[in-house]
Amino acid sequence: MNLLRTPDDRFANLPGYPWAPRYTEVDGVRIHHVEDGPAGADPVLLLHGEPTWSYLYRKVIPVLAGAGHRVLAPDLVGFGRSDKPSRRSDYSYARHVAWMAGWMRARELTRVTLVCQDWGALIGLRLVAEHPQRFARVVVANGGLPTGDQHTPFPFKVWQAFARWTPRFPVGRIVQAGSQTRLPPKVVAAYEAPFPAERFKAGPRALPGLVPTRASDPANAANRRAWEALRAWDRPLLTAFGDKDAFFRGIDRLLQRTVPGAAGQPHTTLHGAGHFIQEDAGEELGKVVAHWLAS
Repeated sequence: MNLLRTPDDRFANLPGYPWAPRYTEVDGVRIHHVEDGPAGADPVLLLHGEPTWSYLYRKVIPVLAGAGHRVLAPDLVGFGRSDKPSRRSDYSYARHVAWMAGWMRARELTRVTLVCQDWGALIGLRLVAEHPQRFARVVVANGGLPTGDQHTPFPFKVWQAFARWTPRFPVGRIVQAGSQTRLPPKVVAAYEAPFPAERFKAGPRALPGLVPTRASDPANAANRRAWEALRAWDRPLLTAFGDKDAFFRGIDRLLQRTVPGAAGQPHTTLHGAGHFIQEDAGEELGKVVAHWLAS
């Protein structure tokens, strides 16, 4: 596996992102994260999705750290300051789950509150199901756990084809398209920062095609097992979804009906927030999570 590493100068002076980089090696792959808040507090783990990186949580981190929580926001392999395998075939759903499980073991994280969105939920909910002893509670924000048993909407098939075949994969413009807020040019550029050339984008290009959409998908069995675990999950689970996210509309209600720990929780709809809820309502999302943890 050939690994690419984005030069450090690509991350200089990014707006609203003051944290020093921290690195952990997992199976020969360097995984980056940022951290804030009291070192002795229980951890809040923020998992981003596609095609973003920990920069997505820059509005959320200060709110949670200021409320006294130890906040960790890693970059998935292939994203941000983490190493980037150069071939799409280097990426699989199972590998992403294993990479993040290895990172959690290396960081010795327990009593974790998971906050997950998009692919952060696809990976994070698998981690919860497969390593329940590490997690105390879960917040799902615009995310879910698909299997190939459901109907795949045509717009998502278009997205998969675009990611696979387009000669140029415009990460910053994709984030803008999934946000209701008009992003400043420097913020759009910050999402492009990890990818100095198209050859660095194998990870973002690969992930849409790894979402289980067929009965024969290799991730189906593991995701079905994860759903069985979630149907028995009685620790707290909160949903906080943006009402302008067409991709995950209704998944919050599915989680509320299915997961025992979701019963009686103060589930939240963030009005006017799109798919990238952290851009449209980042501080509000941080306050929702902080208030829930305090209660």
